[in-house]
Amino acid sequence: MTAGRQAEGADADPAPARGPSPVAKLLSALFYGACSFLIVLVNKALLTTYRFPSPIFLGIGQMAATIMILYVSKLNKIIHFPDFDKKIPVKLFPLPLLYVGNHISGLSSTSKLSLPMFTVLRKFTIPLTLLLETIILGKHYSLNIIVSVFTIILGAFIAAGSDLAFNLEGYIFVFLNDIFTAANGVYTKQKMDPKELGKYGVLFYNACFMIIPTLIISVSTGDLQQATEFNEWKNVLFIIQFLLSCFLGFLLMYSTVLCSYYNSALTTAVVGAIKNVSIAYIGMLVGGDYIFSVLNFVGLNICMAGGLRYSFLTLSSQLNPKQSVDEESIPLDLKS
Repeated sequence: MTAGRQAEGADADPAPARGPSPVAKLLSALFYGACSFLIVLVNKALLTTYRFPSPIFLGIGQMAATIMILYVSKLNKIIHFPDFDKKIPVKLFPLPLLYVGNHISGLSSTSKLSLPMFTVLRKFTIPLTLLLETIILGKHYSLNIIVSVFTIILGAFIAAGSDLAFNLEGYIFVFLNDIFTAANGVYTKQKMDPKELGKYGVLFYNACFMIIPTLIISVSTGDLQQATEFNEWKNVLFIIQFLLSCFLGFLLMYSTVLCSYYNSALTTAVVGAIKNVSIAYIGMLVGGDYIFSVLNFVGLNICMAGGLRYSFLTLSSQLNPKQSVDEESIPLDLKS
């Protein structure tokens, strides 16, 4: 009995090791918010201002940058992740499919919608993430948070219903992007066991598995041909912004994994909502494709208010160890 209790005690000791500090959680969330903010602005400039016609090719560039940066870092022993073996695809599934779907739908919707409407419709990622975390990870949330979610949805419906620049294709892509983002965040949280692939392994093998299929899609749809025939490749400013987008694509993927690793998939979605507040209002001034209407503007502000309230409730709960009930209901990688 004594030996058994000692064994139980040995197993119990790591559990109170509580994972990362509130400072680490906050910094990882801020890092993700900054990367997410910057890449939307850069991609919007490429796809709208320069009218770059190939969002899939841009996604391929971001995947290639991720593979090169992580592989070189591993060769120089800066980071570590396991070498390839036949079990890795099974361990990762369905992340690669969600990853490429998230990439393509996100870039395509950015090119077809104004920044304010893009950011409003992207807020549907939050209730989808909440739903998937409840189903897949068994989490539960308070009534205050659920009310905030419905406020976000209400504002989004009001804004979208009065969108004077309605683009059906853009709406389809952005809702697909919401689904892929929510599922990718939840499954990434589930797969990031440090004893298996870890943060860097998930990033590296995701990009490796999907870059060839994405290239095939780009060729078959004419996306690659449009990219090669684009007439701005001699423009130095365009090339700089294209390379910057590729690098920011890597940083966004890394910061997303980092934020989900230290917090939860829902916190990552919430930080994205905070970032969207800035992007939406900047887009009204500099995007050039926002058409003003009173109802649309009211819906936009209702949506933003719900997002901020939701963000405050969730982040304050998860950054306060005494109230972080939600986080403890997912004892995945943080106990390692």
